Amino acid sequence: MVSNFSLFLALRYLKPKRTFLSIITLISVLGVMLGVMVLILVLSVMTGFQRELERKVLGFDPHVVVSNGGVLADWEPLSERIAKLPNVEAVAPYVQGPVILQHGNLRLAPKIRGIDPDRERRVSDITQSIHGEFDLDGDKAILGSELAAALGVSIGDKVTVYSPKNIGDALDEMDRLENTEGKKDLAALKQLILPTELEVTGLFESGRYVYDSEFLLVPLHIGQEIYNLGPDVHGLSVRTTNPYHAEVVSRELHQGVLPRGVSALTWMDINKQFFDAIRMERSVMFFLLMFIILVAAFGIMNTLITVTVQKTREIGIMKALGAGMFQIVGVFVFQGIVVGAFGTLFGLASGMFLVQYRNQVRDWLAQALHVEVFPASVYQFSEIPAEVVPSDVLAICLSAFLICSVAALIPAVFAARLDPVKALRFD
Repeated sequence: MVSNFSLFLALRYLKPKRTFLSIITLISVLGVMLGVMVLILVLSVMTGFQRELERKVLGFDPHVVVSNGGVLADWEPLSERIAKLPNVEAVAPYVQGPVILQHGNLRLAPKIRGIDPDRERRVSDITQSIHGEFDLDGDKAILGSELAAALGVSIGDKVTVYSPKNIGDALDEMDRLENTEGKKDLAALKQLILPTELEVTGLFESGRYVYDSEFLLVPLHIGQEIYNLGPDVHGLSVRTTNPYHAEVVSRELHQGVLPRGVSALTWMDINKQFFDAIRMERSVMFFLLMFIILVAAFGIMNTLITVTVQKTREIGIMKALGAGMFQIVGVFVFQGIVVGAFGTLFGLASGMFLVQYRNQVRDWLAQALHVEVFPASVYQFSEIPAEVVPSDVLAICLSAFLICSVAALIPAVFAARLDPVKALRFD
């Protein structure tokens, strides 16, 4: 009886009328809807961004990197010991460092990654994003798509690689030759600066701009020659059975497997700053955007306070006729609940719609405003990623609904405490 009576009056008070009060109620509903919609859209996009970034990182980076920060000697016995661990699927050596890359008159300073093609297939998914052939036999190279575009390189072209170490040695030799002459010395100098010419057999497109613009893949022996490593390497790439359990493998490696001075870093450790930044921004955005719903809740409170003032005589009559305190409180609480429920439902529907058609909306905004809304060079993705997490959506909807319901309690309690005698005398 209490709920039926209170709900009946709440719906009657909310019935649209040509008054300023109805406009305020509509604005409150729109405010709740906007807050829920934006929260769902932003959190879904940021979650999608994090998941997509993880996929891109795992497509290029190994699950665990074993290195001593310099040259890793006697790596083959260590590789065999690592491969025997229960949670390890494969191990592959690598050489990585900066070089000078030239094509025609253009020069850039990317990083080479010298790999063993057969072993690399087992530890990395990079082969799935290669256009052309995954051919690194002999003097071959595979360039990132953005790096190739910057140099004007196509499949089948040849590029020239200069080692920074060779250039440093050449400068030292030139200093020594300042006071000497001779063909033998000149021949030695030419040998120092002799570049490596490689044929481009493919282009890889990982989806991350930083990888596609800064890396080229070369055979392991080429990397060893460029850095004068002999049989040594810079580190080992390790693939685990589950990338999200890579920390377990890292702990096992540090417990007696790795020699002194050698460490194991997981892909999460290497990219920690990116993922920490995304998680922090996601939490901050949730609390900041929640203020939109709080503003709408204040609008609901303002509306109900106005209703309380306007309906003072009616409240006095109801209390004189025997209406209880909970019935009067219920009238105004139900108004807040109805406004919060409609705002939340409309926000949920519009938020899911925008998440589904986010890229179409981005293209429309770009055409209408003549501004690139989501530049790939900045965000490293060609499309806006998004992933809806049901628990996040539930938390957003419940929070909005509860805030609106609590906002209605203050005017409801104020209305219920009115003295019926004073209320009936209200003019």
